[in-house]
Amino acid sequence: MELPKNLLPDEASPEWLNKGDNAWQLTAATLVGLQSIPGLVILYGSLVKRKWAVNSAFMAFYAFAAVLVCWVGWAYRMSFGDELVLFSFENSSFLGKPGVALDEKYLLGQAFLGMFPTATMVFFQGVFAGITLILVAGALLGRMNFRAWMLFVPLWLTLSYTVAAFSIWCPDGWLAKLGIIDFSGGYVIHLSAGVAGFTAACWVGPRSEIDRKRFPPNNIILMLAGAGLLWMGWTGFNGGGPFVASIDASLAVLNTHVCTATSLLTWLFLDTFIVGKPSVIGAVQGMITGLVCITPAAGVVQGWAAILMGLISGSVPWYTMTVLHNKVRFLRQVDDPMAVFHTHAIAGSLGGILTGIFAVPKLCRLFYMVPNWDKYIGLAYGLQNGRTSAGFRQMGIQLVGILFVVCLNIVITSLICLFIRLIVPLRLDNDELQIGDDAVHGEEAFALCAERDQRFVNSSNNTVYDAQEFSSIYVTRTFGEVQMV
Repeated sequence: MELPKNLLPDEASPEWLNKGDNAWQLTAATLVGLQSIPGLVILYGSLVKRKWAVNSAFMAFYAFAAVLVCWVGWAYRMSFGDELVLFSFENSSFLGKPGVALDEKYLLGQAFLGMFPTATMVFFQGVFAGITLILVAGALLGRMNFRAWMLFVPLWLTLSYTVAAFSIWCPDGWLAKLGIIDFSGGYVIHLSAGVAGFTAACWVGPRSEIDRKRFPPNNIILMLAGAGLLWMGWTGFNGGGPFVASIDASLAVLNTHVCTATSLLTWLFLDTFIVGKPSVIGAVQGMITGLVCITPAAGVVQGWAAILMGLISGSVPWYTMTVLHNKVRFLRQVDDPMAVFHTHAIAGSLGGILTGIFAVPKLCRLFYMVPNWDKYIGLAYGLQNGRTSAGFRQMGIQLVGILFVVCLNIVITSLICLFIRLIVPLRLDNDELQIGDDAVHGEEAFALCAERDQRFVNSSNNTVYDAQEFSSIYVTRTFGEVQMV
């Protein structure tokens, strides 16, 4: 029996190509790209003070473009190519050799994993790298010198992201061979972004004093649109993790949304009954922590575990952000406008630890599809099946991975910031901080509002009653106050 003509292999459809997998992987990559542009561009541009809308959105827009060019230029092969340095431990490594990913022969061959071309893999992994730098930007909004940001993006991608990606995701990476479970980027993306963003924020310094006191979002409704794109885009983020349109991809997608919804509701209830008011911005933070927490576990845990992870990701980061933040002096001193440390570093660490507890051996087999799949086992199942030592070993590997990513990003991010400030200032000067977008870019997001504000300044006093003509009738909590109550 012959295959239909549309299924016969040819030069454009070689025998190893699975058209369904290729179509899904390209779709998943596009969904992840939409999380960044326009998702996080809208989210950042609407969550900041009006005068920083252009700068915040443009930091994300620039990062996405810069990363993709660097990615095909050298960073992809540093993350997933041939080993640069070999360890004695199982002939593993932590970094690949730099090389371009632009040659037709290379791009049209089969990817190192999956039944689709390398070109698809390069694009898929490239949008992951792009969103990581955009998440780092969340900790630096409202004061970082844009020229310094232009230098930071390629340097951090080259020196930090590639090391974490190779170590954890590349089959030849030392943590990958050790047996770490990171389904779709809880370590490589979220923990890295949270720690790097917080570290960079230490070196860049805080926003202006007036901005730290009052930093109201300029458009909460538009913020929800950006958050919605981020949430729905996670279907591709975690659904593309197995590199195949499989039953495990379906499970990963469902677990992702169940955990996220649970986390959002948990955060909302805590805001409502402890803080006193249901906060829209707080709900978005709960959404983000849920998405981050489930990412390393999405396709290797059961649905009930996804709900438990949502309860934990909606409560622990809520506590660290609203309670612990005000009690720890160091956390108060570091200016993190989007609370990236809490939503990504804390939530990402929780996800890695909980993955080490709840990972199901059968689901790990479906995901990894390797002969030695039985080494992947959560502590809960190790205790249940009489494999206690294997369960504790998995938990230990997860903790080693957290320690490695934290140390890597503190050291490399610090060195990068120290290097950049030898060339350009990391922080804008005080005059630019007072003006915002117009001083940095010569553009404003809300020109009509600027004209209205100028009229307010010119006629601030009522000459008849010698009183303020335009008094404040609305009391608005700043984004920072909503976060760090």
